[in-house]
Amino acid sequence: MAGRIIGILGSPLPEGNTARLLDQALKGAEDAGCTVEKIVLSNLCFEDCQEMFFCKDHETCTMDDDMQQLYPKVRDADGIIIATPIMCMGIPGKLKSFIDRCQVFYMAKYLRNDPLVPAEKRVKRKALVICISGMKIPETFVGAKLSVKAFLDIIDCKYSDELLVNDMDTIGDVTQQPGLVEAAYKKGLTLGKALNP
Repeated sequence: MAGRIIGILGSPLPEGNTARLLDQALKGAEDAGCTVEKIVLSNLCFEDCQEMFFCKDHETCTMDDDMQQLYPKVRDADGIIIATPIMCMGIPGKLKSFIDRCQVFYMAKYLRNDPLVPAEKRVKRKALVICISGMKIPETFVGAKLSVKAFLDIIDCKYSDELLVNDMDTIGDVTQQPGLVEAAYKKGLTLGKALNP
């Protein structure tokens, strides 16, 4: 059975540089035989976490918005590709809100000791993280990586690979850098092969 990979675009620009790199990674995964789906968070309507704690006792959130369609996708994926730009040394608000709303996985795993992701899937799930930054300064990716790693731990998905690109203010258009486009494709291909041997 083909591995299922979801690509989560955290950028507010659905056709920007981050999206282009995500598309290449997804193409690589698809060429490796996986089924892929791209989720553009900026196109979805959901609220920030309101700490209602409904998820302490339930497998979902009490808020009935577009997050309801995302929970099963996150739960059932064999692999996840997260693509995001750096904003103010962290991740964009929409992506952070998505991560915070995945509190349902946290409560199941750590409070109820009953993870939503099945045991047989937990041992093989892998993630690729693509992150771009306009600036070229030390530690520009630290905050984003901490948030993403915490999220991946909560949903039982191993942080297995990354593509970190800084100095995008100088680069401008990532499609003018064939090496970066190829790197995204190859990392997606590698992830796909690992999940679809």
